[in-house]
Amino acid sequence: MRAGDAFNDAQRAELERVVANADRLTGLSFLLHVGRLDGGRAGAEALLAGSGDRAAGTVLVAVDPASRDLHIVTGSRAAARIDDRTCALAALAMTSAFAAGDLVGGIRDGVTLLANHGRAGAVRHLDTV
Repeated sequence: MRAGDAFNDAQRAELERVVANADRLTGLSFLLHVGRLDGGRAGAEALLAGSGDRAAGTVLVAVDPASRDLHIVTGSRAAARIDDRTCALAALAMTSAFAAGDLVGGIRDGVTLLANHGRAGAVRHLDTV
């Protein structure tokens, strides 16, 4: 299956909206790859590295439905806000939805969870406390 073949236009638009919202909330760059993923984790890391100068601030969610493979890979700057525990929680949410046959809902919920945990914190000034 090629990336995106599993989705109709409405589903594709929903996922694009979720990714754009995650980018906006966090200031990071979220990338979504759905389709064949050669090399498992190493393949996902190569996809992240392929984003070039943006890689440090990128969160890649790679899903291969055919092989039931899921990888969440963060660049060095993104990892400072989205840790391994958060990625594990997102993966659990996603795989639970996938098991119920909801690929789009699983991706939506996982990316939303990652974005909520990685959102840029509000700036508080001590003189306003």
